[in-house]
Amino acid sequence: MMNIRKTYFYLGAVSLLLSLGGCSTLDSINPFTSSKKAQPAELQPLQGSSNAVRSWQASVGSAGEFTFTPSVVGDVSFVASRDGAVAKLDKDGNTMWKVSVDGMLSGGVGSDGKRVVVGTPKGEVVTLDAADGHPLWRAQMSAEILSQPALVGDLVIVRSGDSRINGFDAQTGKRRWLYQRSTPALVLRSNVGVQVDGNATLAGFPGGKLVAINNQNGVALWEGTVTQPKGATELERIADVTSRPTVNGGTVCSATYQGRVSCFDRVNGNVLWSRDMSSSVGMDIDAKNVYVSDDSGAVHALDRSTGASLWKQDKLTNRELTRPLVIGSEIFVADLQGIVHVLRHSDGAFIGRLTTDGSAVRAEIVRTPTGALVQTINGGVFAITAK
Repeated sequence: MMNIRKTYFYLGAVSLLLSLGGCSTLDSINPFTSSKKAQPAELQPLQGSSNAVRSWQASVGSAGEFTFTPSVVGDVSFVASRDGAVAKLDKDGNTMWKVSVDGMLSGGVGSDGKRVVVGTPKGEVVTLDAADGHPLWRAQMSAEILSQPALVGDLVIVRSGDSRINGFDAQTGKRRWLYQRSTPALVLRSNVGVQVDGNATLAGFPGGKLVAINNQNGVALWEGTVTQPKGATELERIADVTSRPTVNGGTVCSATYQGRVSCFDRVNGNVLWSRDMSSSVGMDIDAKNVYVSDDSGAVHALDRSTGASLWKQDKLTNRELTRPLVIGSEIFVADLQGIVHVLRHSDGAFIGRLTTDGSAVRAEIVRTPTGALVQTINGGVFAITAK
């Protein structure tokens, strides 16, 4: 269900931990329910063809229970693993440098080509020089860091597991601002990050809120409601944003677990449209459509202007899909067996299928100049060329 495939709840000072695969209903995340895990759908033969090919592979080390999304800057990539390894790969997947950060890592990787930023379970922000991997500075946050940091200009933006967002000076590591807000009594623990959009940082929060934060001072520019929590109990009222918002043109969209997909005006936060749909991993947008992976394992195409359904690919049920990624006229989405599925953007038909190392893909598929980059939980890094 969750992007990190580990679902946790925070309740006051006590945390309740559940280790799960993909799930789509409240019963499946309820610790007092004994339902069996649903079996993933069997894959059907392909009916089309794609020009996408797997061009190279590398290895960085296991993600363990965490999620490490690669960072691509130009024709180089930065990757990390649970055991503290951070590496820089060239356009052919060759290792340019690899260093070991003291201690375990739990979040990353963020880079602007000058710096590389990762986070630890103890809430440390670790910043390295992108040229050779030598350490630059460390900073301390209030909780574990599970997400991918963002870098823009002279600012490093990092979110901790308690939904606090810090803006650090990229040169010195000194904290410039802190954004925090009250959260519901019961929230999901996820690796949700932030999306930088020009002079603002977009972030979703527990309770279904989307906020645009001023990068200069950390003050909220606008706040939108993705969904309103519903239900008689705290468990039923969980409606958290657990994926990064997506921006294209004048539109920003976000999704919640057991809630809605909503799109907003990028400037003032006014709601353009909303529709009921539970998604823990999020979406992508192109010039005409919004593409969403829902929590049952279906991929939807929605009209960007109205939210109307255009097509639905429901042959990947219970396969714990990643967020979809639009590359040209194709949609890429990966699953719990490390398979990357290629869908035709016009109707959602399967036109390609690429294998990795057989382990789950929890991290977002990342766009590259020639296609996409995929990292598995076993630490395999795979480049896909979309011809």
